[in-house]
Amino acid sequence: MRETREAKRARAQKVVRALKKAYPDAKIALDFQNPLELLVATILSAQCTDERVNQVTPALFKKYASARDYARAEPETLEQEVRSTGFYRAKTRSIIAMAKALMEKHDGEVPRSRETLVALPGVGLKTANVILGNAFGEQAVAVDTHMFRVSQRLALARSDDPDKIHDQLVAVLPGRELTSTTHLIQAHGRRCCFARKPLCPACPVRTLCPWPGKTKIR
Repeated sequence: MRETREAKRARAQKVVRALKKAYPDAKIALDFQNPLELLVATILSAQCTDERVNQVTPALFKKYASARDYARAEPETLEQEVRSTGFYRAKTRSIIAMAKALMEKHDGEVPRSRETLVALPGVGLKTANVILGNAFGEQAVAVDTHMFRVSQRLALARSDDPDKIHDQLVAVLPGRELTSTTHLIQAHGRRCCFARKPLCPACPVRTLCPWPGKTKIR
């Protein structure tokens, strides 16, 4: 029998409660001090671990303190400074274009609305929601690789499109806890629900997970 929307919402609440107990320290993994730093770090985190980004950003944030600094950056120099995060040429283009847009349209400040954020070069829905949820204190779901994998294993969403996964999760997760729930599911993906060989026997939400591919105790 197909799970009703109401039943899925109720199960989602149970999942969130269990994850809160399992990961009381769950929080965003990227280091930042202001919205611009988080925006740059999130762009760099595409196809890269947060740990690697956190190794690169201290020197970057010290050198480039404002949108104006990034807008004036020499592409060849910035490429080398972010090279270890991968796809460094594309990321450099995105960061410089984003900074120029901030200068031209927003007086160098990171905007606080989803519509204006996604209009910036290199900023999609996930990045915009990272900023809204973690720099501006709003409730937002950011669908990264962990959210994409874990939410589908938990049957809270189903799609090949991250934006559709986002919309489905917003419909079933507790609306007042979207940002913290994102952190909880990401923590679960990093520490237990791995892409390969997840630790299903030790999973804190095993009884709430209908995924048929659970690993067994050896």
